[in-house]
This record gives sequence, C-alpha cells and structure tokens, in this order.
Amino acid sequence: MSGRKLTFLLITIPIVALFFCFNTLPLIKGVIYSFTNFKGYGSYDWVGLRNYKDLFTDSRVGGSYLFTFKLAIVATIVTNVLSLILALGLNSKIRFKSALRGAYFIPNVLGALVVGYIFNYFFTYILPAFGKMIGSTSLAWVAIVIVCAWQSIAMNTIIYISGLQTVPEDVYEAGAIDGATGFSKFRYLTFPLIVPFFSINMVLCVKNFLMVFDQIMALTKGGPAQSTESISYLIYNNGMSGGQFGFQSANAVIFFIVIVVISVLQ
Repeated sequence: MSGRKLTFLLITIPIVALFFCFNTLPLIKGVIYSFTNFKGYGSYDWVGLRNYKDLFTDSRVGGSYLFTFKLAIVATIVTNVLSLILALGLNSKIRFKSALRGAYFIPNVLGALVVGYIFNYFFTYILPAFGKMIGSTSLAWVAIVIVCAWQSIAMNTIIYISGLQTVPEDVYEAGAIDGATGFSKFRYLTFPLIVPFFSINMVLCVKNFLMVFDQIMALTKGGPAQSTESISYLIYNNGMSGGQFGFQSANAVIFFIVIVVISVLQ
C-alpha cells in the first residue's frame, strides 16, 4: 500500500469511529432494548416480541402513524408544486434573479425549531385565526403543513433550478417549431428532462416529513388531544419521559424499516 493510500485510510479511521459511536452503536442498543421492558432507568427484563405485538394493537401508535403519513403526503405535494412553480419563475429571464434565489433559500438556513416558534408567535398574535386552527383537533395539522412546506420549499426550489439549467436550449427551439408552448412545453419537454431531480425531491420530502419533530415540538406538542402527535414525537415523548423506553424502541425499529422501504421503493 502506497503512502498516499495509507494516509487516506488513516484519515477515515476517526470518522468511521465517530459514526459507529454516535450512529451505529445507538442503533444496535435500540434494537436490543426493543426486546425488553426497559423504562429508561433501573433494571429490565427480556420480553421477546411482546413490544412488537403490542404496537399493532395500540390505538395511540396507530393514530400517530395515520397523522404522520397524512402530513407527509400533503406536505410533499404542496412543497413540490410550489417549489416547481418558483423554480420555473426564478429560472426565467427576470431582474435580480440571483438575489431572489438567495432570499428564497433563507428559510432552509433557519433551524426547524426556531421556525416553529416564529410561526407559533405569528399564528397566535398576528393571525389569531390560525391560532384557533392550532387549537382545533381537526385543523391543527394544517398549520404544521404550512410550516413544514414553508421551510422545505427553499431546498427543493434550488434543486429544481439546478435541474432546469441542465435542459438544453435546442430542445425548446425544436419544441417551438413543433408548436410546443405553455403547459404543453412543460409537460412534454421540461418535466421529462428533470424527472431525476423530481425523484430526488420526492425522496427527501417524504423522508423528512415522515420524521417531522421540531415543528410539532414548537407548535402543538402533539396536541390538541394527541391529534398532531407524529411518530417521532411519540417515540421521544413516551420513550424519554413516559416510561416506555423499550416499547418505543420497538416503535423506532419499525419506523426505521418503514422509512427505508418507502425510500427504496421511491
């Protein structure tokens, strides 16, 4: 092995060690705890697959999965539609295009928890109608969709702009000769050529929205009446302070498998 390759190998050792300590090891320990009745403290006993069986009969867990998937589907659609519209506008010949792109990216720089608290204040004191929405069991999820989409549109827009810039101009010129204009131009020329970027955004959106946590922590804390309790929030809340560490570890394992399967299928 040459000195250069050895140097590269030595550089990766600390990174691999950190990844193992803070990612792989906790994952392994979580899987082990999922087969116990561990409360997060004290001693525990092995319970086998009981936690996994109880997951499928727990109405609160089922409700959190339904809410999370509903949120992920709606927020993904809203985010991608608006991002694509913005990208098409920002990719056209308009003034201050670079400045506008930077402005649209600002929400992605802010922390999700900070954004949640800002919108909480905004809904409560500036738009009280939205504040009442947060207090409604049937409409509170809409406020979370708004916050999630507002922050996610930034990154998706940049990705779509990157995709639009890869479309050759001669494609549009040839399409213009054939009479492709307006929506037909987008449908038959633009969109088929940016499908890889659309796929990337879909995978990222679904994964991120399924794992929604910070926005719920800042806006509703799972309420009212557990109507906005996402899977991640339920795992955190009941696992850390509800004495269900082992049970929620099993929930986390199932949730991990669900996200991996969905991402692979996409």
